[in-house]
Amino acid sequence: MIDGRLDDLYIDAPDDGRPQPGAIYRAKMLRPIKGLHGATVDLGDGQTGFLREARGLAPGDSFLVQINSHSEDGKAPPVTRRLLFKSRHVIVTPDAPGINIARRIRDDDRRDTLLELVHDVLGDAGLPDGAGVILRSVCDAAPEDQIAEDLADTAALAANVLADAEGDAPELLVAAPEAELRAWQDWVDPAPDSVERDDAPFERLGIWDALAALQSPRADLPGQGWMAVEPTSALVAVDVNSGGDFSPAATLKANLAAAAELPRQLRLRGLGGQVVVDFAPLGKKDRKQVEQALRRALKSDPVETSLIGWTPMGHLELQRKRERQPLSELWPR
Repeated sequence: MIDGRLDDLYIDAPDDGRPQPGAIYRAKMLRPIKGLHGATVDLGDGQTGFLREARGLAPGDSFLVQINSHSEDGKAPPVTRRLLFKSRHVIVTPDAPGINIARRIRDDDRRDTLLELVHDVLGDAGLPDGAGVILRSVCDAAPEDQIAEDLADTAALAANVLADAEGDAPELLVAAPEAELRAWQDWVDPAPDSVERDDAPFERLGIWDALAALQSPRADLPGQGWMAVEPTSALVAVDVNSGGDFSPAATLKANLAAAAELPRQLRLRGLGGQVVVDFAPLGKKDRKQVEQALRRALKSDPVETSLIGWTPMGHLELQRKRERQPLSELWPR
């Protein structure tokens, strides 16, 4: 919750047997998919995944993969061989060498201290050559002993998993993080004012009401404007309305508010894939201003999103990673 408003949401979904994003498997190559340079892979227990880049692999090969995003019903989840071992302070990258420090950490002395800390810890970690580390922005103010402990634990986990890549059978090696762990890892910047673990805050802060409001396609905007966010089987359709005031100033105000609000609405609703936005009547001269508002909002959004551009009919298209399961699927369960 930020300034009394729900800003992000993680839910532990009932187990439906589908592989979850972040989970790491020892997989086995099944068959290539001609024309896509990809392949289906066996994840064990009757589960399969889709590997987009499979050059150099042959049927029967064993290797490690990580679930990249949620799968749609009836489709295999996308997987990647570029593993990320993520914790609160660090990300260990087995396939990306080097030590990278978050840009927000600008003090040169602090950066030098963190570099020295990483070298000291990694010397005993047992990671293979070519592995790297990313120090997250929370390291700027975190105690060094906490960073070192977190890095040592994460590096040890990565080393153990990498050593298990050549096993015989496909197998789940690292489960996807549960909601509370994801929150502890991700919601660190800015640092929370408080963390509460009982039901009372949900009533007191109006969280249940905010969740209930997300069951409706309608999202109100400042002033009279509103937008409808409706997922279909092919895409997410967003319709922006000025609320009855059709003056150029009112429609531009509604469109700018919608652009600023859209990432939060998609995030809370767990929506991804192709997103098509039909703004209120918008002249071409105002498109750049709306685009800039949307890009600013996307900068603080944790879900990878690409702004594709305008269609001949004046709609704006986005491509958003399916990182989360739609709230419309989770809520009834």
